Amino acid sequence: QEQLVESGGGLVQAGGSLRLSCAASGSIFGRVAMNWYRQAPGKQREWVAGITSGGTTNYADSVKGRFTISRDNAKNTAYLQMNNLKPDDTAVYYCKGLTSWGRGTQVTVSS
Repeated sequence: QEQLVESGGGLVQAGGSLRLSCAASGSIFGRVAMNWYRQAPGKQREWVAGITSGGTTNYADSVKGRFTISRDNAKNTAYLQMNNLKPDDTAVYYCKGLTSWGRGTQVTVSS
């Protein structure tokens, strides 16, 4: 069964950038789509971005043009590059594989 571990979160000022990583164990990484979600305090978890096994990407409207999802199958790792961050991007960010979720990484954007 795949296991996912996120990293790269932190505190950043509005307009700044962060790069999140999602390291996966197991042998199926290259064959499954990977997705990033986020959950802000008091809100439901929402989908942010996804990348298929073939590299096709999709984004929520709220992050389109600012976030970039990518993957390195040789390293079993997915990434989320986040630029021009806004206070509304503050949330715990989770990656999701075929069936598993990571524990999340906190992103806090100060105004």
